[in-house]
Parts: sequence; C-alpha cells; structure tokens
Amino acid sequence: MPDVTQNSSAPATSSAGQPNTPAVTDRQAIFRILKLWQRQAPRLAIGLMLALLALCTGLLLMQVSGLRLAGAVLGEVIITTALLRWVGVGRVFLRYSERLFAHDAMFRALADLRVWFFHSLARGAAAGLGFRRAGDMLSRLVSDIGTLDGLYLRILLPFMCACLTLPILLVQLCSQNIILGCLTGLLFACSAFLFPYLIARSGRQDAERLTQNLSALRISVLDLVSGLREIRAFGAENRMLARVQADDRALLDGQKHLARRAAIANATAYLCGQIAILFVLLAISGIVFSKVAPLSGVGILFLTVAAFESAGALTRAGVQAGAMGAAARRVVEIAQVAPVSAQTEQEADAPAGTDIQVTNVKFRWSSDRPYVFDGLTLDIPAGSRVAILGPSGVGKSSLAALLLKAAAPESGCITLGGVNISHIRATSLRRQVAWLSQATHLFDDTIRSNLLLGKPEATEEDLWRALEEAAVAGVVRNLPEGLDTWLGEGGVNLSGGQGRRIALARTLLTNAPIMILDEPATGLDAQTEQDFLRTLNTVTAGRTVILIAHRLTGVEKLDQIWRLSHGQATTVAVS
Repeated sequence: MPDVTQNSSAPATSSAGQPNTPAVTDRQAIFRILKLWQRQAPRLAIGLMLALLALCTGLLLMQVSGLRLAGAVLGEVIITTALLRWVGVGRVFLRYSERLFAHDAMFRALADLRVWFFHSLARGAAAGLGFRRAGDMLSRLVSDIGTLDGLYLRILLPFMCACLTLPILLVQLCSQNIILGCLTGLLFACSAFLFPYLIARSGRQDAERLTQNLSALRISVLDLVSGLREIRAFGAENRMLARVQADDRALLDGQKHLARRAAIANATAYLCGQIAILFVLLAISGIVFSKVAPLSGVGILFLTVAAFESAGALTRAGVQAGAMGAAARRVVEIAQVAPVSAQTEQEADAPAGTDIQVTNVKFRWSSDRPYVFDGLTLDIPAGSRVAILGPSGVGKSSLAALLLKAAAPESGCITLGGVNISHIRATSLRRQVAWLSQATHLFDDTIRSNLLLGKPEATEEDLWRALEEAAVAGVVRNLPEGLDTWLGEGGVNLSGGQGRRIALARTLLTNAPIMILDEPATGLDAQTEQDFLRTLNTVTAGRTVILIAHRLTGVEKLDQIWRLSHGQATTVAVS
C-alpha cells in the first residue's frame, strides 16, 4: 500500500492565514455587540440615568457656585448656602452611584461577551476555527473585548450627557442673550459632536492598523516563546527577535500617531471652550454683545466652563472610536467563521443503532473554495473497524467534522442508525461518537481534571479503569501525587506517548459506541506508535472504529479500508 502524507484539510483562508469570513461593517458589528448586551440593559439604563442626574447636579452646582461667588464680590445677598450643600452632597452621591452601576453593568456585559466569544469559538473549533493563530485569538479575547468597554463608558454615556447639556446651555444663555446662546451652542456642538465625528472618521484606518499591529506583536511574541527550543537549535534568535522588535516599532509608531491625533483633538476642544468663555466675558463687559448683568453673567460663565469640560470626553472618544469599531468587527467575526450544521425543529436524541451511512455528500468549507467531497458515499456497519486514507488535503479530517456535526453538507445526507444526523441533537450525537484527534490537548491541570473533562460525573473507580484500559495506570500510580499530579502546559510533564494515553483514557471514559481516531499516533516514534495502536485494538473491541490516518503500520485490525480521492471514496483490499 502506498504511503500518503498526513491530512490537513482546512477551511478557506485569507492571505493572512485566517479563515475567510463574510464581510461585516464596523456599524453592523457594534449593533451586534449591543444586541448581545441586552441582558444587561436594565443595569446599563440605570447607569445612564444616574450619569444624567449627576451631570445635572454638576451643572447646577457650578452655576450656583458662580452666583454665590459673584454675590459675595458684588455685595448682593444670594441665599444659596443650603442649596449648595444639598446639591454638592447629591452630586457626590450620584457620581459615586453612577460609577458603581455603570462600571458594574459594563463588567457584566463584557463577561457576557466573553462567554459568547468562547461559545462561538467552541462551536466552530472542529470545523476549522482551530486553524486561526493563537496569538490573534488572544488579542481578540483580551485587547479587543477590553477595548469594547469604551462603547458604553466613553462614547454612549458622554454622548447622552452632551445631548442633555446642549439644550440646558442654550436655554440658560439664550435667556440672557440670544446671539450669545446660539454662538456658544454652536461651539459646543462642534466640540461635542462634529469634531469627534470627523476625528473618528479620519482616524478609522489608523486605529484599525493599530489593532492589527497589536495582534501581530502578540503572534510574534507567542511564536518566540513557544518555539524557543527550535529557534535556538537553528541559531535564529537574532532573526526572531528582530521580527518582534519590528512589530513593536510598528505598534509604537501607530500609538504615537494616534496620540498626536488625540492631542490635536483635545487642543481643538479646549480652543472651542476658551472662545465660548471669551464670548461670555465680552457679554458681561457689554462688548460686541448686549450687556449681561454681572451676577447672571458669572453664573452662566461657570455653567459654560462645566459644559465644555464634559464635552472634552467625547472629543477624546473620537480618537478611540475607530479602534472600537475594528475591535467589534474582529470579535463578531468569530461567530461567522465556521459553517455549522443547520438546526431543525425536529431534533431528537440519537438512536440506539450505530451503523453509519454517508450518501452522495457534497461539501466545501466556503463558496469560493473547491468541493472537498463531491458525491461521497460510505457504509460503516455497527461494530466494524474501518480506515480512511488519502493524501494531505483530501478531506479526512473534514469527514470527521461532518460526522461530529461540526459542519453540514451542502447536499446528500449522513445517517446514524437510519436517522439523519441533522435531526439529532448535537449533544446527544457526541455522546454516541467519541473523538481522539491528532492534536488532542492536555490542559495545564491535574490528571484527574483532564480525565473528568470526558465524563464529569466519573468516579475514582471509573478513572482508574479508563487508565488501565489505556495502559497508563502504572505510570500514574508511580507519580508522586497520582491522579492529582499536575500535567503542566500541554502535558509537558509527561512523554508524548504517556500524554497520548492520558488523552485516550479521557476518550474511553465517555463509553461512546463509535470512536473516530484522527491520526491518533501523530508525533510518536515508530515503536511507541505500534504499542499505542495495539492498545487501541484491545480497548476498542466491540465498538465502531473509524481510523483516519495517512498510513497504516500493519498492526491495525481492520474490516474495511477506504481511500479518499477527488471527493469520493474507493475501497482498498484488506491485506
């Protein structure tokens, strides 16, 4: 039998090495994020209401303080002592309550977003999301989701406060001088709305580039750390370090550029505020504008100062708006990456039968890619042991994704026990079908915790039985802490063969009648590989076994061999 290479069938990818996703605009992504936050809508609304009340008390406090000060200077009696006291106490209370509720609501909303992100990631992992780069995923999870707290705290709250401040400012100033009120209102509108919009629009590409630079830096650093052994072996330390430094410089340059934009934005907002203050002072002096009474003039002067100070937050937010839009788009893309099986209203539990039939299946990962399967037909009787062979990229792992209902065919059908798997609940199907992949991950946790992932309710006896079946119980017993031994990241504290057997024990705990073994011996030396496959022959007796491999070692016990080629399957004689 000819030797074939390992399958690495993957979904369509972009030039950056990421799976292609449907285009989504920043606005669509932001609305999707806001929709995901609906569960926290009451808390967010309370935070907004408190922010508006705190704003009103702040403006009132400034105006009454101005009147009090002017009255003291001009010798006029202004009874504001009690009002100042109550307004001051009220502002402190409302400001604290607003921070408490608004930030608490935002933390809860971000927690919901992270749960949704993980759910989307898990739902699509078997269908190709695993081909994304770990550094990019880390950047989306940490930096991009963290950036999105600004949608509420730095944009929505200041925007609503500005919308309330503008009419208050207009009413107070126009009551003294209509021209003064209109000019000051125009300056405020430019400072709070127009300039932030222009800055956000012009800086969108720079902000998006900064987000990409941060992702690239995370990828480079992660590659440097995880591949340090190979880097040293090939003497590539300087080259890899130069790459990290280049990504770091690109990120720093982008940050400097945005910092300059922020400085210009702040200067512009400050200038608008100073011009407005100048107009009020001219009105108090009776120059250019009709004269305003000194007492009232000082009151509206303090009000103007407070109003423009609050508008500065929106100007600064305009610089960050582009980054928030890019972050929202990168987070939302996760839900649109992997094609998952269609949901039907008639979904039910998996049947008792375990025979599998694949009939005339057509499948591709995306519409711009060629078909992986074009009329694929397979018949796998219950209890049989079959091998799926073929060259790299022919679709062996894609078949596993279809059988696990992590992807759905365009046409044709796949049945389990005579029932189309599209009518079977995914959770029930995966209790019937266990999967041991070529890159099974061991978590940085204890052996016990890693095993319980397969069956959380398993007893101590169940764990040891699975370890015995996987021929690794003796190794675990000899460890200092037995089942509570810490495996380390990726199972680094065990050898490759031992780690693979721990993963096999975890799979065996499920007691699934069907086992998909996707390149289960990848990375093992020849002798360890044969020993591992002999163990598989023993522990899978009586189960349906689908062995996905790029070659056979001769120790497998098989009833049927299928070879994939050009989207179809042909039988190969069993030697």
